[in-house]
Amino acid sequence: MRILLTGATGYIGKRLLPVLVKNGHHVICCVRDINRFSPPDSVRAFIDIIQVDFLDESTLVNIPNDIDAAYYLIHSMSTSNEYEKLEEQSAQNFNKALRRTSVEHVIYLSGIVNEESLSKHLKSRKNVENILSDSQFKLTTLRAGIIIGSGSASFEIIRDLVEKLPVMVAPKWLNTKCQPIGIRDVLTLLEKSLMNEKVYDRNFDIGGPDILNYKEMLLHFAKFRKLKRRIYTIPIMTPKLSSYWLYFVTSTSYNLASSLVSSMKIEVVCRDTKINEILDVKPETYKKALERAFAKIDSNQIVSSWKDSQVSGVMEFNITDFVDVPTFGCFTDIRQKEITSTEDAIAKIWGIGGTNGWYYANFLWKIRGYMDKLVGGVGLRRGRTSPTSLSSGDALDFWRVLYANKSEGRLLLFAEMKLPGEAWLEFKIVNNKVVQTATFRPQGILGRLYWYSVLPFHGLIFKGMLNEITEQS
Repeated sequence: MRILLTGATGYIGKRLLPVLVKNGHHVICCVRDINRFSPPDSVRAFIDIIQVDFLDESTLVNIPNDIDAAYYLIHSMSTSNEYEKLEEQSAQNFNKALRRTSVEHVIYLSGIVNEESLSKHLKSRKNVENILSDSQFKLTTLRAGIIIGSGSASFEIIRDLVEKLPVMVAPKWLNTKCQPIGIRDVLTLLEKSLMNEKVYDRNFDIGGPDILNYKEMLLHFAKFRKLKRRIYTIPIMTPKLSSYWLYFVTSTSYNLASSLVSSMKIEVVCRDTKINEILDVKPETYKKALERAFAKIDSNQIVSSWKDSQVSGVMEFNITDFVDVPTFGCFTDIRQKEITSTEDAIAKIWGIGGTNGWYYANFLWKIRGYMDKLVGGVGLRRGRTSPTSLSSGDALDFWRVLYANKSEGRLLLFAEMKLPGEAWLEFKIVNNKVVQTATFRPQGILGRLYWYSVLPFHGLIFKGMLNEITEQS
């Protein structure tokens, strides 16, 4: 079958793609920026990649007519405070685009919405479901709560809290019940629902066998990691303070933290488990989902991370707009040093950031990351998905990978930190030398003042970083 996959660069989409290909389907991947999508070589022969932005009607013509089914995996929760309108517009444009196609079945992954009083986030998800149901195709909605898997936003937030805080003074919503489900089971349910008439025009809650409150989830996680943790809940922490608490302690963005906090006050427990019987699926326990997640982490096999999606940054842009680094009106710091081994130098360049740090004066990088968080930036907590590989579109601490080509020996990063201007950091291997270039395009007087104020630190940091990269190379 020919399957349209929206959200192909997202956490779920990246993982669902190889599953669909393995089952013999040809997948049309919808992405907002083709240069941000790096599918594995094993699937390239079985996919088409089209550039579609469901907020831009002019791009809808790129969707082919001959599709049999589609997955709707589009969410805008962390991009803007106006995400409700954006999600509504996306759903309407999706319906409009699919009217001229031969699509029979659409599967939408949503959130559990079984309470009368819903958060803004869950109301938006329900509204999207209503819009999608008003169309010519058969709709199946799978409503999930907390998804547990290596790289998922929920998993990474839990991990950040437990591994960084021996004692937590937390909001009272930690007593709210939820029903987590492992990413493996989510993918199985998405796969088995495809073109299955038993699930046409129906919605289902999906969850694992464990019903836990958030405090229990954190303590179970700590026990699994053999960590002693104490958690105390207080009733006086407002939603705004709770959002800031999550934002500063974890790697999440403030918009996402705010949306999550509003949802965490509402129980997300499955109404029933009919879908498991219909599709013959037995979801795994919370503990088993944690085991699988850490097995992937320990073997460096994280397929996707929410941090690599476009919405994990503080700005939205197309990579093609920034791959050509400007020179006019820019400040640059260019340094180069000879190497004896190109292979060793590239290995160090491709291993930069995350737990490996930036090779020199890491405490200064950490201070810069904390300062960025204070003014609403992403900070350093996003880290990196893989410790050894980088692809266009990946998040790398407070940078975004624009271009990564090992054979060419070039890595280009774009700053997503809060700045009075735009910044690039580039590494190139040229004539047995590493050429390291920092470029800053200032915005007004404030941008120029910023550059000169950090100039002394650049002399220290960039020189030391280059020395470490080229040492014994």
